[in-house]
Amino acid sequence: MTSLSDPARPLAHESMSQGVYRHLRERLIAGQFSPGERLTLDAVARALGTSHMPVREAIRRLAAERALEILPNRAVRVPQMSRSRFQEMLATRILLEGSAVAQAARRMDAAALAEARGLSKGFSAEIRRRKPDIPELIRMNKALHFTVYAGCGNRVLLELIEALWLQVGPVINLDLRSGSRRIAEAPSATHHDRLVTALEQRDARAARRALEDDLASAAEVILAGDGLAADA
Repeated sequence: MTSLSDPARPLAHESMSQGVYRHLRERLIAGQFSPGERLTLDAVARALGTSHMPVREAIRRLAAERALEILPNRAVRVPQMSRSRFQEMLATRILLEGSAVAQAARRMDAAALAEARGLSKGFSAEIRRRKPDIPELIRMNKALHFTVYAGCGNRVLLELIEALWLQVGPVINLDLRSGSRRIAEAPSATHHDRLVTALEQRDARAARRALEDDLASAAEVILAGDGLAADA
């Protein structure tokens, strides 16, 4: 089961149920859970040092957002995404995330651009190692994307993107976890470099193209694999 503990992010100074919700939400967005993975109240409560009640409340909220599902036997799991829903998600992500990077190309400041460049370089170096650290690749991929999206300056757009990632996060990194050709050939590193270069050059059109190519190449590998559920 995915590790749920995170000593660097304590739950103090906020309601316990909100803290549990935020903790699980961030991990779903970051792709740290896998489709079909089961969670138990006991495991989450022990990891976060809380009782069952705030965990139950957080899970209900996430189930309402389609990020988790509660089964008839009260088990909780990360939903399996169907191929058709994944393709619909992809089309929507291209629209929203493409708009965000185009806006970011006109708005990102020097500090944010430097952060994005550092993450791109770190991702490129890690993915080209003989044995890449997959959790670190997943972390840097999410950090890079959201550093760029935050640069769009449109809070509503950013919230919509976060809502999409909350559902699709567990699927986004299936290609990295599988040890696929996306690791061997590292096209994502090339797409990231193109994206950051376009942002540095204030080229909104090139930034959008790089982002679309990144999403499409990952989707190609995911659709060719067996991580998605068959359509009903």
